[in-house]
Amino acid sequence: MSPLWRDAARHWLQVLALCSVVAVFTTLLWPNRTYVSQLVYSVCIGSLCWATMEFGRYLIPAKYCHVDPEGGRGWPQGWRGLVLTAVGIAVGFYVGDWLAFQLIGPASPGRTASSRDSAASLYVTIAAGAIGAYYFHSRGKAAALAAEIAKAERDASEAKLKLLETQLEPHMLFNTLANLRVLITLDPPRAVAMLDRLNGYLRATLAGSRATQHPLAQEFARLADYLELMAVRMGDRLHFTLDLPDGLREVPVPPLLLQPLVENAIRHGLEPKVDGGEIRVSARRASAADGARLVLEVADTGVGLPPDAVAPAAAREDGGGFGVQQVRERLHTLYGERATMELIAAPAGGTRATVTFPL
Repeated sequence: MSPLWRDAARHWLQVLALCSVVAVFTTLLWPNRTYVSQLVYSVCIGSLCWATMEFGRYLIPAKYCHVDPEGGRGWPQGWRGLVLTAVGIAVGFYVGDWLAFQLIGPASPGRTASSRDSAASLYVTIAAGAIGAYYFHSRGKAAALAAEIAKAERDASEAKLKLLETQLEPHMLFNTLANLRVLITLDPPRAVAMLDRLNGYLRATLAGSRATQHPLAQEFARLADYLELMAVRMGDRLHFTLDLPDGLREVPVPPLLLQPLVENAIRHGLEPKVDGGEIRVSARRASAADGARLVLEVADTGVGLPPDAVAPAAAREDGGGFGVQQVRERLHTLYGERATMELIAAPAGGTRATVTFPL
C-alpha cells in the first residue's frame, strides 16, 4: 500500500471514531431516533465530508498548500483551506444525508425523501466538519513544522561535521610538512617520495571533501595512503595491517573518522619507541540490544598510554589530544549517546582505540 492510501486509511479510521461520538450526541439530542440509525447517518455524512477534503486538496496547486513531512501535498493555505472545508461540509450534509436515507430510510418517523430535518442537523454537521478539518489541519501543520526543524538540525549537524573535518585536514597537513622539512635536509630522495605520497593523498582527499559520509572502503583507502606516506618517513620502524571484511565495505561513515586515531598512534605510540612498531586497523560487526553495531579499532604496539591514564575509565575520559577529541565530537554530533569511543591500554602493550556506533 502506498503512503498516500495508508495515510488516507488512517485518517478515515479517525473520522469513523469521531462519527461514533457524534452519533451518541445526536441520539441524546433526538431521543426518538435509534443509535444505529444515527450512526449510519453520521458515518455517511462524515465520510463524504472527509473524502471531499482529503482528496479535494490534490485539486489545488501545490504552491498554495503546506508540504507534509514526506514531501507530498499538505493542507491548503489561507482562504483555499476554508473554501475546501465549506465544500466538504456541504457535500457531506446533502449527499451523505441522501445516501444514508437510501440505505436505511428516514432517521425520524414521518420523514420523506424530499423533506429535511431541522436546522440543528446542519449545525451538528458544520460543527463536526469544522472540528475534523481543524484536527487534520493542525496535525499536518505540526508535522510539517517538525519536519522543517529536523531538516534544520540535520543541516546544522552536517555543517558542524564539515567544520570539524576542515580542522582535521590542516592539523594532519602541518604535521606532515614538519616531517617533510626534516627529511629534505637529512634524506632528499625519501623527501621526494614523501612529497609524491602527500600529493596523491591530498588529491584523493579533495575529491571527497564535499561529502559528509563515504563508504568504509574509501576510509580504509585513505588510511592506506596516509600510512604509506608515514612509512616513507619512518622506514622499517612502521608496519601496518588493514582488515576490512567485504560485507562492510559499503557501510557509510564520516570522512577522516579513523585517521586522527592512526595519527595519534604514530605520534604518541610508535615514534617515541626506538624500534617502532605495528598499527592494525580493523572493522567488524557486533550485535547489541539496540541492533547491529559497527566496531572500528585502531591498535598499536607503541609505548602505550601515560602511567596516569592506564585505567580504562581515565583513558576513556581524558585520553588523546586534538585528533581524538575531534573524533569524539563528530561521533556525538552524528549519533549522540548511541556512539562510544574508548582509548585504553592494550594487554600486550601499546594502545587500542575502539569506536562503536549503530549500523
